[in-house]
Amino acid sequence: MNNEKLIITDMGGDTEHKGSNDSILCLGIESSCDETSAAIVDDNKNILAHIIYSQIPEHQQYGGVVPELAARAHILAIDEVIKLTLERAGKTIDDIDVVAATAGPGLIGGVLVGWMTATGISNATHKPLIAVNHLEGHALVPRLKATSASDSATSIDVEFPYLLMLASGGHCQILLVRGVGKYELIGQTLDDSAGEAFDKIAKMLGLGYPGGPIVDKRAQMGDKKRFHFPRPLCDKTGCDFSFSGIKTAARMLLDKTDKSRIDEQFINDFCASFQAAVVDCITNRLQNALHDERVKKTNPKTLVVAGGVAKNSAIRNAMEKLAADFNMQFAAPPMNLCTDNGAMIAWAGIENYKAGKTVKEPIAPRPRWPLTEL
Repeated sequence: MNNEKLIITDMGGDTEHKGSNDSILCLGIESSCDETSAAIVDDNKNILAHIIYSQIPEHQQYGGVVPELAARAHILAIDEVIKLTLERAGKTIDDIDVVAATAGPGLIGGVLVGWMTATGISNATHKPLIAVNHLEGHALVPRLKATSASDSATSIDVEFPYLLMLASGGHCQILLVRGVGKYELIGQTLDDSAGEAFDKIAKMLGLGYPGGPIVDKRAQMGDKKRFHFPRPLCDKTGCDFSFSGIKTAARMLLDKTDKSRIDEQFINDFCASFQAAVVDCITNRLQNALHDERVKKTNPKTLVVAGGVAKNSAIRNAMEKLAADFNMQFAAPPMNLCTDNGAMIAWAGIENYKAGKTVKEPIAPRPRWPLTEL
């Protein structure tokens, strides 16, 4: 990484809104994996500034995230990212009311960088500090900004309770979201997550990293009926997922295929067929979840998808159709808020701050931190 000049993406913000005098401003810091990000969000759901430094170029040559490189990159980037975020919002640190940062789960080296930075800012300025669970950041960001799949310009209000499909990094869960810090696990993956499966298929095909967006793009040009992949657990009751069998079937198919036959159309069809199997598994498990007595008793009005896999067009479309079948509203974050970002941490910070969940004593960041332990 060139530490003399960081390539940082300005994700923009609601520049016409600079926060009223009585609004709560939260600085959110995210560093759990391969993005160093900061954002300033107010409690009126305005994103005043949002900056992301993505480390993807550093990790692409390795086909995945290298934890040591990620931690080093966070150290080099974080000061500049926070400085640019404040400048973009037209604010100083004195204007900030609350400081929030990811305290887990994630790659512990990266989590430590963001958390210690936030702790230092809080101690120096005497601002309240919020320890955000990274997964809760994904779970709550649809309440900040959410759209439907069919009309990305339509903003949707997401109220508690809602049923959430959370697919982020190594996580794939169906959760009943009753409120801030109130999550009931309905189903989860028993092996690989959906995101891991997409990345591994992309690696098998030599498509590069990160694999999910590439597989989705290639699938849109392919025939999903050309190859058949298994749909693990779809003939079983319950709401748990399993994706390792689809991945193994894909590897076996590639191993027995004459390499001379693997042309561009083969890859498109392969991706389309694989993606169709994943979508069918997700839809099947969500159907079971919607018939689960815990969910029926709670009667959520909105079906939500969040996390990096929420960017997948086929998954968004299938879930929107499923929501319509059950007379529910469908919601998903805008594309730029699906992957890891500071805005989701800032918003989770505001939600937790309003719930009185500030850090009173020093805490240790956690590489593992299930939502059900909040």
